[in-house]
Amino acid sequence: MFNFDFYNPTHIVFGKDRLSELNALVPKDAKVLITYGGGSAVRSGLIDRIVAALGSRKVEQFGGIEPNPSLETCERAVAFIKEHGVDFVLAVGGGSVVDATKLIVMGATYDGPVIEVMKAGVPEVPVEMVPNPLPFGTVMT
Repeated sequence: MFNFDFYNPTHIVFGKDRLSELNALVPKDAKVLITYGGGSAVRSGLIDRIVAALGSRKVEQFGGIEPNPSLETCERAVAFIKEHGVDFVLAVGGGSVVDATKLIVMGATYDGPVIEVMKAGVPEVPVEMVPNPLPFGTVMT
């Protein structure tokens, strides 16, 4: 077993009709990327409501995160973040979108191949190789 410290500051906002609170929860000067899956969040109007709740922030969107997300999808999202100067990611969806977003925010601050981020923490690859990830939040659907 490896020795470790675990510090997990997490702010959970739960309940009906809470999207309006996003404006207070996401940094005011953030350039936000919304990640989502197959499109039901768009068709239902949820993405539009989230964009409205984010106020005057610059918001970009990255859809198409599939169930059991592929590395290639995550790599495209990382490239998008780097190209567009995104500094906060908001995952909208379920487990696959959230899991992909965790890799995406780590890969966005790493200068090497995204696949290397997945190896961080195993004995051969020190976790220190990955700088601080971008901050992110989730809207679970």
